[in-house]
Amino acid sequence: MTYAKPLPVPDPDSAHFWAGCRSHRLLIQRCRACGTHRFPAGPVCAQCRSREADWIEASGKATVFSWIVVRHPVPRDLYQDEVPYIVALVTLEEGPRMATNIVDCAPEAVAAGMPLSVVFHHATADISLPRFRPVQPGTH
Repeated sequence: MTYAKPLPVPDPDSAHFWAGCRSHRLLIQRCRACGTHRFPAGPVCAQCRSREADWIEASGKATVFSWIVVRHPVPRDLYQDEVPYIVALVTLEEGPRMATNIVDCAPEAVAAGMPLSVVFHHATADISLPRFRPVQPGTH
């Protein structure tokens, strides 16, 4: 079956991120000058304006910062079988925030500060999408 939903198009700034996702690794940038972790990737550090950065593997741990529950999908033909679904802004353990989906969780169970861990959805041979699910008690 072909994946019919819109997909990200990697660009020079995000290519390493998407390559990492393809191998189920959540990669973010870390500034060489000041150590700031950043996402999304970009050519310049917002803290110190350095152009020097390394790609590091993030822990994959996050917490819920904010979320919405989508109940009326647009476009309907692509998303009607998935409602309700959760679109969230999560705070990675390293500090940056990322827009994503929360999966394996009832919408009414989501709470601010809820601990999450990354999982990857294999959309195509070239794109795996990072999503997050609640951490089960006793696991990390």
